[in-house]
Amino acid sequence: MKKIAFVLPILLLVACSPMAQTFKPVNKNASKEATDLLAYLYEINGKHILSGQHNYNSDLNVFSDSAKAITGKYPALWGTDFILWGDKDLGQNIVNESIKKSREGYLITLMWHQGRPIDNPPYGWKESVQGKLTPAQWTELTTPGTELNKKWLTQIDVIAGYLKQLQDAKVPVLWRPYHEMNGVWFWWGNKKGPDGIAKLYKMMYDRYTNYHKLNNLIWVWGANSLRDIPEDEAYHYKDYYPGANYVDILGTDVYHFDYEQNDYNELLALANGKPIALTENGEIPNPQVLKAQPKWLWFMTWTSWLWTDNPKGRAKEIYSLPQTLNHDDVKARLATKP
Repeated sequence: MKKIAFVLPILLLVACSPMAQTFKPVNKNASKEATDLLAYLYEINGKHILSGQHNYNSDLNVFSDSAKAITGKYPALWGTDFILWGDKDLGQNIVNESIKKSREGYLITLMWHQGRPIDNPPYGWKESVQGKLTPAQWTELTTPGTELNKKWLTQIDVIAGYLKQLQDAKVPVLWRPYHEMNGVWFWWGNKKGPDGIAKLYKMMYDRYTNYHKLNNLIWVWGANSLRDIPEDEAYHYKDYYPGANYVDILGTDVYHFDYEQNDYNELLALANGKPIALTENGEIPNPQVLKAQPKWLWFMTWTSWLWTDNPKGRAKEIYSLPQTLNHDDVKARLATKP
């Protein structure tokens, strides 16, 4: 009886602690698969870092296979992009491969270089994805019922159809829309304040969560590391953040080994207890950076940057660290079932 009396207050304390509540997804109707995955990510947060690799949607395994060849291990995260810059929609291929990978115990992270809603597919990279919208066009886009808003809905509903197939297959998705929004290089970029990209992000969240009932998504808000290069700037995270009610995990994209401690601290403060991740990277952080920045939940190397930006031996070194979790470390825990 004395042991029970001693344990009970501890259990009550744990159950009532803020950390015990924080792993609930922002979508209150999140699927069991999404809820379980987010709970697992909180469980390892601050203790481990998951390895990840992005693949082009035209070559869905080339770079993950390269990671295996270089390090001897497959990454824990498999990622790709719904970008449509050619005349062929590869969305169904992405769905099929995502289901296969999820069954094999990979975490699935998907994103989208969306073409400008004022354009028609195929969407040119510089002409559309990196094009601009006038202030008037932005206002029309974010005003329900306008022609441009309807065209945007048509675009995002196509992707919703693919995500719905993944929901039906019980595949949870780390969904990362409108990434690098604090930078100046995409049509959705550098739109500050409540009527900027935060509003468009919330509109997508509402459409996907409340209209399409996509409950398999873990919402990842992925900005870009801060920089002041003329005409290539990326500004402070807080000016683009849609708020804690719309974001499960915060992240940033880091290239050229730009692992500034001030940037890390700023993102960690904005997260306010939510996990943070390296949602894209060129050079993988070295052990010294990971020691100073231990809260990165995962890294995801971008395609061939695995070869071009990383010193020889870096990938193998980081994949082999005791705190790094690779595919073999998580597959039994994360594999989904039909």
